[in-house]
Amino acid sequence: MRVLVLCTHNSARSQMAEAWLKHFARELGVDLEVHSAGTEKAFVKEEAKRVMAEVGLDLSGHFSKTLFEVPDPWDFGLVLTVCDQAKEACPAYPARTEKRHVSFPDPTGKPLEEWRKVRDALGRMARFLVEALKEGRLPSDEELRQAARL
Repeated sequence: MRVLVLCTHNSARSQMAEAWLKHFARELGVDLEVHSAGTEKAFVKEEAKRVMAEVGLDLSGHFSKTLFEVPDPWDFGLVLTVCDQAKEACPAYPARTEKRHVSFPDPTGKPLEEWRKVRDALGRMARFLVEALKEGRLPSDEELRQAARL
């Protein structure tokens, strides 16, 4: 399955979610192709790189991109929005695309502890999603929110 994680600037939350999803897909042996994008292009924030490095996930090769910069942008089995603004701006996808939304708080401008909370919530949600996909089911928005423990 191809998964797109969409946020506003593709600078923090969507980048962290992408890394977590790839990590858990590898760990659990689930065939996922994961990309992230933003409704606008910015840069990957240093705080995101730092807190992900703390858990052994390297964002140094990541870069901010828009939907039109990801391969085959209209062919995703799942589009996951991780902020309310991206949900509102999310383009119409073909009927076969599933959409899920879990809004994570924006840690920008906050202490690293807030970044860690968002990182960990994204990690819990990502693990739950990959485990569910491995079982052959796609969890609801509410199940994903509960897994994140927001």
